[in-house]
Amino acid sequence: MASKFLKGSRQLKHVPDSSIDIGKPPAPPPPTVTFGRRTLSGRYISYSRDDLESELSSAEFSNYHVHIPMTPDRQSTGRTDIVPMDSSITARVEEQYVSNSLFTGGFNNVTRAHLMDKVTESDTNSHPQMAGTKGSSCSVHGCDQKIMSDERGEDILPCECDFKICVDCFTDAVKTGGGICPGCKEQYRSTDLDEVLGKDGNAKALSLSGAKMERRLSMMKSTKYDFDHNKWLFETKGTYGYGNAFWPAANDDGDERSGDGGSEQRKELIAKPWRPLTRKLKIRAAVLSPYRLLIVIRMVVLGLFLDWRIRNKNQDAIWLWGMSVVCELWFAFSWLLDQLPKLCPVNRATDLTVLKEKFETPNLSNPTGKSDLPGIDIFVSTADPEKEPPLVTANTILSILAADYPVEKLSCYVSDDGGALLTFEAMAEAASFAYLWVPFCRKHNIEPRNPESYFSLKRDPYKNKVKPDFVKDRRRVKREYDEFKVRINGLPDSIRRRSDAYHAREEIKAMNLQREKAGNEPVEPVKIPKATWMADGTHWPGTWVNPSTEHFKGDHSGIIQVMLKPPSDEPLYGTNNPEDEKGIIDLTEIDIRLPMLVYVSREKRPGYDHNKKAGAMNALVRASAIMSNGPFILNLDCDHYVYNSQALREGICFMMDRGGDRLCYVQFPQRFEGIDPSDRYANHNTVFFDVNMRALDGLQGPVYVGTGCLFRRIALYGFDPPRDHKEHPSGCCGCCFPRRKRKVAAASEESRSLRMGDEEEEEMNVSSFPKKFGNSSFLIDSMPVAEFQGRPLADHPSVKYGRPPGALTIPRDLLDASTVAEAISVISCWYEDKTEWGNRVGWIYGSVTEDVVTGYRMHNRGWKSVYCVTKRDAFRGTAPINLTDRLHQVLRWATGSVEIFFSRNNAFFASPKMKLLQRIAYLNVGIYPFTSIFLIVYCFLPALSLFSGQFIVQTLNVTFLTYLLTITVTLCLLAVLEIKWSGIELEEWWRNEQFWLIGGTSAHIAAVLQGLLKVIAGIEISFTLTSKSGGDDVNDEFADLYTVKWTSLMIPPITIMMVNLIGIAVGISQTIYSPLPQWSRLLGGVFFSFWVLAHLYPFAKGLMGRRGRTPTIVFVWSGLIAITISLLVVAIDRPDGSSEIGGRFSFPF
Repeated sequence: MASKFLKGSRQLKHVPDSSIDIGKPPAPPPPTVTFGRRTLSGRYISYSRDDLESELSSAEFSNYHVHIPMTPDRQSTGRTDIVPMDSSITARVEEQYVSNSLFTGGFNNVTRAHLMDKVTESDTNSHPQMAGTKGSSCSVHGCDQKIMSDERGEDILPCECDFKICVDCFTDAVKTGGGICPGCKEQYRSTDLDEVLGKDGNAKALSLSGAKMERRLSMMKSTKYDFDHNKWLFETKGTYGYGNAFWPAANDDGDERSGDGGSEQRKELIAKPWRPLTRKLKIRAAVLSPYRLLIVIRMVVLGLFLDWRIRNKNQDAIWLWGMSVVCELWFAFSWLLDQLPKLCPVNRATDLTVLKEKFETPNLSNPTGKSDLPGIDIFVSTADPEKEPPLVTANTILSILAADYPVEKLSCYVSDDGGALLTFEAMAEAASFAYLWVPFCRKHNIEPRNPESYFSLKRDPYKNKVKPDFVKDRRRVKREYDEFKVRINGLPDSIRRRSDAYHAREEIKAMNLQREKAGNEPVEPVKIPKATWMADGTHWPGTWVNPSTEHFKGDHSGIIQVMLKPPSDEPLYGTNNPEDEKGIIDLTEIDIRLPMLVYVSREKRPGYDHNKKAGAMNALVRASAIMSNGPFILNLDCDHYVYNSQALREGICFMMDRGGDRLCYVQFPQRFEGIDPSDRYANHNTVFFDVNMRALDGLQGPVYVGTGCLFRRIALYGFDPPRDHKEHPSGCCGCCFPRRKRKVAAASEESRSLRMGDEEEEEMNVSSFPKKFGNSSFLIDSMPVAEFQGRPLADHPSVKYGRPPGALTIPRDLLDASTVAEAISVISCWYEDKTEWGNRVGWIYGSVTEDVVTGYRMHNRGWKSVYCVTKRDAFRGTAPINLTDRLHQVLRWATGSVEIFFSRNNAFFASPKMKLLQRIAYLNVGIYPFTSIFLIVYCFLPALSLFSGQFIVQTLNVTFLTYLLTITVTLCLLAVLEIKWSGIELEEWWRNEQFWLIGGTSAHIAAVLQGLLKVIAGIEISFTLTSKSGGDDVNDEFADLYTVKWTSLMIPPITIMMVNLIGIAVGISQTIYSPLPQWSRLLGGVFFSFWVLAHLYPFAKGLMGRRGRTPTIVFVWSGLIAITISLLVVAIDRPDGSSEIGGRFSFPF
């Protein structure tokens, strides 16, 4: 295998800080790109530009052709043996090397680019974009590089004798060999490399790495940040309105269009008035007005009721009255925090037809009709292949690659925070299978585009399918997918067997070497670390199956592998070749290009805080900014796949619409599969996603919930929204009671953020950026590019700060080694030191719920967000249906909320830019776990009332019952109206109420306890679970629902159930045998006890396991114990005036 050497033309400008504390690790040296090779014995050898001269003198490397690409910062070295080559060809050749190289590096390590023969053991990677693509090797003696190939990956043979030759050897034969073919020794008919490669002679030369940013920035140098609409659009008679915009005349302001063209454009714009991409659907006044009125009525009734309760004490049981009043006051306060942000719910809709007309339809500004949509970088995060199966992650990747969005504008980054070879090879298999799955989806318009979900559909798969070859294609793709699953499932065993074989070989080699050195002396067995080996016979640079130094979780190099290189700018149509083994289906006139797919595993070293998922996301933000720099970022969990292929287009509609430049993110609702039909534990969480989130959409926007969110990259960088210094915050909901303009005091260090350019400051002030974002100049230079590309289209005077039409039709830059080397440097463990990453930039650190805090920081800077509910679910994922797993999930969320409450991210300290009701919503996020304290007390009150024979009020009079009835009826009516405007069902609302009490009496109280101990005493408590029994039926889809796993979180709800059941038995016994029975108090206590038990019914059902498998003796003994305890209480506390146990019994007639 040939080696290629070059030194990075763009190195990390790491400036050493003289104030570095003693004892901290020194700053790493600037990385250099090093290509490596593997010897026949299996050793891994790396080379840098510095050892080039000495190594070439040896016989083993005498035939190597070394080419150093010309870049603006490195000109000719003066050597005569290097022949200049066309820059466009050089860039494409280097991109091919980059896509076939595994880049590694990190702290105090040289950045290496290991050229790989193959990525996986299976011989399936045949797509021309695939890393390690199978191809013929050069036949020139001493050179085994891949021969020239076209965009389809087919071999190019320049001579009629079909002699296989690579680009470098062909160039040597033409320049220094007189154009003689090394095979047949005949003259080449064509010595023009462009003609041989089939290039268009008029094709534009592509720039190299040093000139990439210059070309990108050129789009903005011609346009100020405050977009001058007079340059692009003129207004008739100085008025705004539909149809008043038209293009200027010919040759005006450098325009090359003819006068007729300008007139045609003017007529076209007048005939086609400007149309919005989104619209707000108001909820019917017949539903919303009564809803708001009921909220006001219930607030008044609650105030009167609490006033009556405080003035009418229960003198017989003042302790019972006091506890109940305190709990009721808190419940009223908590209800207000939850209800007030629901005053302004809205629904939204998008128009994909208008999006296509504006961005993908040929017009005078875009004659070719190339997509003018902005780029999107999609992040998929995974950490442990044992807990997150690689097959699930692979299906998510396949659904992303098949999304209905311009291929050249889409990039997918997989973050493997565990650095596992299993995940790496599973992603390679997914990239290989995508060559068949993605064109199949495009050809037959498949939905959903997750193969596992599609082939598991219970509905008729042939509905609305009209192409005659669909049945044949589906059957063949299904067979290929089954084989793909088998390969994925067999990867762990394949990696283990491969590693064992290579390890045995290394031990034999080491033993033989030791024997040669020892001679006739006895030698001891050699022990070498058992490495994990890749498919090409080299060590895996990440985490090994058997951990070793620098190869375990928390200590491994950074890794970047371009699994699928960036696609070509023009469509690449498939063919129907029956002789081709890979031609499984007819792909004629089907675009077979695939989006770029990159595997990323950030560097981890001991002594560094890697900040879990938030740190991994920030590493992807930096790496993607250097490699693709999409102005928008969509993050998905590894188990959340694209269910609606047009979901990305719907999200972009909001970002590209008028005023979309002030949106920081578009949040999609989370939908789940695999939930039991009854949704016992409210896993769908529809009340939150369809009621609360829609309501927040009417304020400043929904909260960020961790996945299914389309971000504006520039907002993640911590910038203020555009025009923020001009606008003043409005009132509680943005539509009423605007605040007066006032001077705002200097913002605190935490709330200050960066400001974009405006008319006073045309460009961003990047002088202070290295202290905030790190010392990567390429990362800093990419920020204004991302800001410009993320602007809405300036197709109307009302669209301020827009970009001109057709600005994003420029082809994507090709990848080179120095670009990927820069990406390696920004994912190293030391890069975030003394920067603001995780503090004010990117995902915010310091909380288990980093998603909520990140969204809060954006809203606190004045950004807005929207909620995008699509007709067909945008994304779908999985949720735990087991009781214990569900409780631990809720525990993690509640723990994060408690951390928010005790941090500077508490909504009490929000800036004036956040609206009042939005602040109340965020305040409720941090306060709701504390409701569990009062909820647990209130759940014990019915039992205490039954034990003592007292009640929370003196008597059940008409006033108390009237208040109670009014509060209950208004609550039910509010629920009915919420169901009306949100579209949820009554059963879903009731399941949410039940799990509110289950979670409040278990996970929430544990979260409060953890938070208080952490803040007061610095003690952290972790709740572990132990599996006690499992489901036996492996064929049952919901077998996990019946699995009982013991956890300490179950203790409070079990105690509440037992105490209330015993209280009911004791209360009935005492009342029956009492000489003066108090039936009203018994009725009140029993009613509230049943209220508690009704809410805990799903919890009790979960403890019983599978229906019918709970032994009858359990119920018998439970009843006997309850009766025994009740009789014992009656015997100890005899009714007054009775000498017998329990007194006398008399019917209450």
